[in-house]
Amino acid sequence: MAEKNWHVGGTLLIAVQAVVCLAGAVTPARAFALSDSSAPGDLTKLDPNVIWEALIAVIVVCSFLAAIALWIHSSLRQTRRLQLRRNAFISSAMNNLNQGVVMTDAQSRVIFCNDRYLEIYGLTRTDIRASMNGRELLELRRRRGVLGGASDDEFYEKAASPNGLITELPDGRAILVKFFVLPNGGSVATHLDVSEQRKLSRQLASTKQFLESVLDHVPACVAAKNMDGCYIFANSAYERFWGLSRDFAVGRNARELFAPNSASSIEAADQAALNSPDGQYRNEFEVDRAGARRMVASIRIVVRNESNKPEFLLIVFEDITDRRSLSQELESTKKFLELVVDNIPVALIVEQVKDGRYLLANRSAETILNRRREETTGLTASDIFNAKEAKLIIARDEAAIKKRGMITEEHPISTKDGLRLFLTRRATVLNDAGEPQYLIKTHEDVTDRRQTESRMAHMAYHDGLTDLPNRAAFLQALTQMIEACEGTGEEFAVLCVDLDGLKEVNDVFGHALGDKLLIEVAHRLQDSARGGVVARLSGDEFGLIIDGKQPEAGLALARQIGEAVAREFQIDGRPVRAGITTGMSVFPHNGTDGASLLANAGAALFRAKQKSRGTISLYQPEMDQQIRDRRVLHQDLSMAVKNGELSLAFQPQGAAGHSVAESEIIGFEALARWQHPVRGQVSPAEFIPIAEESGLIVEMGEWILREACREAASWPKPLQVAVNLSPAQFMHGDVVGLVHSILIETGLAPGRLELEITEGVLIEDFDRGLALLRRLKALGVRISMDDFGSGYSSLSYLQAFPFDKIKIDRAFIINLGRNPQSAAIVRAVIDLGHGLDMSIIAEGVETVDQLAFLAKEGCDGVQGYLLGKPLPIGKYAGLVGRAEAMELALKTG
Repeated sequence: MAEKNWHVGGTLLIAVQAVVCLAGAVTPARAFALSDSSAPGDLTKLDPNVIWEALIAVIVVCSFLAAIALWIHSSLRQTRRLQLRRNAFISSAMNNLNQGVVMTDAQSRVIFCNDRYLEIYGLTRTDIRASMNGRELLELRRRRGVLGGASDDEFYEKAASPNGLITELPDGRAILVKFFVLPNGGSVATHLDVSEQRKLSRQLASTKQFLESVLDHVPACVAAKNMDGCYIFANSAYERFWGLSRDFAVGRNARELFAPNSASSIEAADQAALNSPDGQYRNEFEVDRAGARRMVASIRIVVRNESNKPEFLLIVFEDITDRRSLSQELESTKKFLELVVDNIPVALIVEQVKDGRYLLANRSAETILNRRREETTGLTASDIFNAKEAKLIIARDEAAIKKRGMITEEHPISTKDGLRLFLTRRATVLNDAGEPQYLIKTHEDVTDRRQTESRMAHMAYHDGLTDLPNRAAFLQALTQMIEACEGTGEEFAVLCVDLDGLKEVNDVFGHALGDKLLIEVAHRLQDSARGGVVARLSGDEFGLIIDGKQPEAGLALARQIGEAVAREFQIDGRPVRAGITTGMSVFPHNGTDGASLLANAGAALFRAKQKSRGTISLYQPEMDQQIRDRRVLHQDLSMAVKNGELSLAFQPQGAAGHSVAESEIIGFEALARWQHPVRGQVSPAEFIPIAEESGLIVEMGEWILREACREAASWPKPLQVAVNLSPAQFMHGDVVGLVHSILIETGLAPGRLELEITEGVLIEDFDRGLALLRRLKALGVRISMDDFGSGYSSLSYLQAFPFDKIKIDRAFIINLGRNPQSAAIVRAVIDLGHGLDMSIIAEGVETVDQLAFLAKEGCDGVQGYLLGKPLPIGKYAGLVGRAEAMELALKTG
């Protein structure tokens, strides 16, 4: 079309140029002549010759123009015929293409589509309307169901991509569409049927995948190289052998993958294959794999193309390192296996199924066969055992053969060592036809194992020390007892018994003797229970179940076992005494399940220990409330430390004078007080044990020590301040570091701080406690033993550590003047302390007579209500030297 327009435009341009030139040549000259001869508009005066010349010129021009027009018309017809022939040729060529073609102009109107396009999509020429655009053509195909699911935009976007768009037609054909935009704004789209190509491609991919899968499952190593020596394929066995992935190997040569020696051997073998006349080469050579030398056997095959030129090299090899030595080791392996079979601790017998004759027996089987194993070869069970035993053995053998599997059973067998329990396994071995050929029998002596398992089962439910049932067995017995008594109206009691004094026995005589005491107590409890259930629930706690009318029967048994345990024990030649404290609950009144009964008996035991050691307590419902109250109090106490509800009270300590006036105040003891927001003032006797049991005493003790030191550092008089340290503070944390840091923080002189400890600090861990006390004393603080005389080992502790002060327990001071024994004990302690160069202070001094006695006996210091009660330090402002407080007191007093 563009060529046609160019020809027409050129012809017209030439004609117009000719006319213009002719007119320019004739008309101006004549016009000039006319203008000179006459005026414009006066035709009568014109020369006739001029007029004829003008007419002739006009005729000539018109003839020329007519000739030009004819020439132009002829040229146009010739051009049109030429264009039609060209279009017919192009159309014929396009219609004979094997792919459909659609062309659009700049306005997206369809200007051409070939027959192949119509054939592909089942369209006709009449379906293609004049001036139809590309999107209308797509809509036509969508209506005919030959477009696929793509939208118009998706169609053009994907078709314009380098890979084009593949459309799946309903009849299964696949059409590849590619869309191209032309420079003039038009477009060309090609539509190629690629169904056969896709089918072949899938078949090729499937075949390739199949071949690769087959090669991957070949146990030999398979690889392929191109003629440049680079790997193009490797199977799984190749990867496993070399320890590298095929993705890494592909594209690399031997020099890039292996050690130099190995690479040289591989390249030499490759070259030998290429030089081989038949294109094959077999050899064996060593390679270096992960630092170890391995021998491989390989075959290399040169694969050639159609031109008989080498295209790639196929390599198959396997590791024959082990195989090479196999023949040499076969005999030694056989001997080794025979040695192993002979020495395994299990009797092994192999029997032939068809006739029941023994083919093999190891040395261990001689115990069962009662003869040498060499003598059994070729014999049957009937030849070896008596008729009764042989009949039983043959029957079991036949059952195993019939099952064609493994049969395991335990049964006793008579041996030279007596009747033993054996675990026998019978396994049938089938031949190639699937029929039983051999019967392998193993006999393992499990007598000792079963005895051990029995003992372990016993241990799981019994205490290892006393051999009594443990807590798990006790709960089982409780459950069984409940099931037996439910609905019958019968009762029984559950007793929780705590052994008193075990800790002291362990501390004084050692844990070995304490264990023997537990064993003796267990025997006495069993003897007293007369067949009832007795169990050890924990370290020093026992449980008992007693039936009968309750609570009478339970209380009677509790008293009886109390008397039995109270009798003196003789252990390793030493007299040892102990006692018990008992808590009791009754079924069904105090619980209908084992856990509740045991828990309630434990609550009763807790109440009994609170009352007094050696007592018996029957569970009461209010005990639950008391335990809950105690738990609530524990929670409140933990918050009290954080919320600042604790405070300090200070009780004066004075030098022992014959009167109060003569007893000069030398220091104060800091004591913790708790003002509960709801309960009010809580007694230290109530919250201190809770703090010690829960571990809160560590945090609380740190606060008390810091506050006491801070307060004492502010006193004008350099009086001493005494602070109690709990054993828990010694067991948890760095108590020495804590004291040192607090002294530095508060500025208190170390000599003014007195740390009071109980013997519990040394009882828990004597060596560690002693080391900590020495480190504390090295800081310059004073160490005092509190509650002296209330324990069992005080004298040994005094010998081990030089205490600065001994505090006589208040129990001895209270009885001064009431019985002579207390006076004698106090007098002896004073003399003992002075003999050890230790100061003595007496607690609980409440009367003038007590003060006078202590002063007379030479006691160094006193503390008690007689001098002053524990009060806030402000109440003792004058004693600590605060003048402003003294003046205020005088004014208000």
